[in-house]
Amino acid sequence: MWDPYKVILGPVIYEKSYRLIEENSYTFRVDPRAEKPAIARAVEEIFDVDVVGVNVIKTRSKPKRRGMTVGRTSTGKKAVVRVAEGQSIEFFESM
Repeated sequence: MWDPYKVILGPVIYEKSYRLIEENSYTFRVDPRAEKPAIARAVEEIFDVDVVGVNVIKTRSKPKRRGMTVGRTSTGKKAVVRVAEGQSIEFFESM
C-alpha cells in the first residue's frame, strides 16, 4: 500500500486551479506511477474529505532555452480531485 504523502507531492496553484476551487475541485501534483484509486484514498486520508471523482493529466516535457543553455522541463502527473458537496480542503482556502 502506498504512503499517502508519497502519492500527493504538492498543490498546483494557478489561475485555473483557483477557478476550480469554486466547483469543489482541487489540483495536486502526484507521483507519475499513482493511479486514480490510490490518489483518491490519499486525498481522503490526508485531508479527511470524501472524494467524488479524480481526473488525471500527464504533463509532457517541453524544450526550454535560456541563453546558450538548452534543456527540457520535467515530465509529471497532475490530478484534479472533486470532493463532496459542502466539504472543502482548508489548505487551499487559506491561500
